[in-house]
Amino acid sequence: MVSPVFMPSKETSGKEHRSKRVSALSFYGYLNRYRAIFIPSLVALFVTAGLSLAFPYYLSKLIGSPTGSFAEALKSTGTVDIKSVTDNINRTVLTLLVILAVQAIIAYWRVRGFIKAGESALNDIRCDVFARLVRLPVEFFQRHRSGELSNRVSADLAVLRETLLTTVPQLARQSVILLGGLVFIFIMSWKLSLFMLAMIPVVILAVAIFGRRVRSYSRGAQDSLATSGVVLEESTQGIAELKAYGNEAHEERRYRFALGEYLTEVIRGAKVRALFVSFIIFVLFGSVSVVAWFGAGMLAREEISSFEFTAFILFSVFVGASLGAFPEIVSQIQKANGATERLREILGEEPEATTGEEAPFEVLGGVEAQNLSFAYPSRPEKAVLDGVSFRAESSERIAFVGQSGAGKSTLFSLLLRFYDPQDGALLIDGDPVAELPLATLRGAMALVPQDVLLFGGSVGENIGYGNPEATREEIEEAARKAHAHEFISEFPEGYETTVGPRGVKLSGGQRQRIAIARAILADPKILLLDEATSALDSESERLVQEALDELMKGRTSLIIAHRLGTVKHADRIYVLQDGRIVESGTHSELITAGGTYRLLAETQLL
Repeated sequence: MVSPVFMPSKETSGKEHRSKRVSALSFYGYLNRYRAIFIPSLVALFVTAGLSLAFPYYLSKLIGSPTGSFAEALKSTGTVDIKSVTDNINRTVLTLLVILAVQAIIAYWRVRGFIKAGESALNDIRCDVFARLVRLPVEFFQRHRSGELSNRVSADLAVLRETLLTTVPQLARQSVILLGGLVFIFIMSWKLSLFMLAMIPVVILAVAIFGRRVRSYSRGAQDSLATSGVVLEESTQGIAELKAYGNEAHEERRYRFALGEYLTEVIRGAKVRALFVSFIIFVLFGSVSVVAWFGAGMLAREEISSFEFTAFILFSVFVGASLGAFPEIVSQIQKANGATERLREILGEEPEATTGEEAPFEVLGGVEAQNLSFAYPSRPEKAVLDGVSFRAESSERIAFVGQSGAGKSTLFSLLLRFYDPQDGALLIDGDPVAELPLATLRGAMALVPQDVLLFGGSVGENIGYGNPEATREEIEEAARKAHAHEFISEFPEGYETTVGPRGVKLSGGQRQRIAIARAILADPKILLLDEATSALDSESERLVQEALDELMKGRTSLIIAHRLGTVKHADRIYVLQDGRIVESGTHSELITAGGTYRLLAETQLL
């Protein structure tokens, strides 16, 4: 038998491999899916960038040599043909206007293409991140607050959007202008070009040094902004508790502190970026000034013509402007890389294992636990379940009772495979749950919890969550069986009534009956009832219990209850204490035997 000691090393190796794979993942690769749109747009970008170099060329002809050969004409004939000069100027301007018009037309389609490809790529990223999030195990969400995750994802994607739609096209454009401008200035004067090129290594070194610092500050700022978003989300969701305890000022201080941390990180990053930009401005435009000074001397010595000197200066300005744009471009790219590290981390997390083939598999409803032991990953030293065994035949009603913390709800988490036990086994119809397709396993169950979560849509949508393919008639029939149709019909908008965030517009009993209707619509073979009536008043409990009786017909029902009156008619009752089953039997058998169950019953019923 292979020792389980060797298993973690395999998992660790797999995680390291995934980490390397994800860290190498470039989100810009998503654009490759839309290369049929992106590549033509990129080609159009190169064309328009190249055409933009026509502007300094023709402008230098107008400024530096409007006649085309003014000095030669004076030397050869002593006169200048004014009409020829005018025609030459007109042709130059007309050519320039035609080039600008072509550039504008191409730019229109280029911008449309970039936006379409970029937004489509961003939608794919959003879908992939969300798809990975919803497939991560429950343990992941216990390590991270939901507000932090949602705010991090939205903030990071906002940065990535700016990078994909603005920075990447700008990078391509400025690269073409820079390379094309360098070619032109070499053609005009190789001596003057050396002055420009001498500064490029300095700029590249500065980009490498400053860019790394900008990236670190960017990640810190994004983390702080996500923290402030968590405070905002938690405060609005828990507004009733906030006001009940009079903690408005406390939450305001928390929010101000989080924003203060964000502002501090932004200002630190701004100092680095500002120093970077100032350095680049001084170096680039200082070099242009030196080149202009040196070129003026060459012009005076007639080593360069007026047209060449003017063209060189104009192209140098374009080259300098392109180089001046690179710090901000690199800064934004570094910011995007820092901001998307969390997205990479999410995509690098291991999703829930989809054990087994996703093929049709009929569940009859038999449930069995064999010597089940479990401890939560966050508290491995404390066993929540210790050698638990039980059996439920198809269509039986089995109840679990005991004090809080005895391990009752943990049983449901293991059945739903939110976690896997460290020892023992759970069986469905004799098959280990670990070998069943996850979708099939969970599709055969329905959970009605004590604290029902309703989504912020309509009543009908919340019931339909049990079966998204259900018709309106099926939704209403499920509501009737759950004794919910009566109060739903009294709403002015009926099944279109919005329930508010987490169902705050409905009472506890109404939320429970909607949850039961949802479970009825799901038509499960195995029903999990977790304290479904413990928080209700007597009248609501009666209505909900009637709905539950309807729901449990013909289904294997596993019931957790503090109120023992709700489990008196169960086929078998298991009493849990400190993670162990200490008693089992029917209600009458356990009362007759005396012990923990009888003590609990006497406490509640007498």
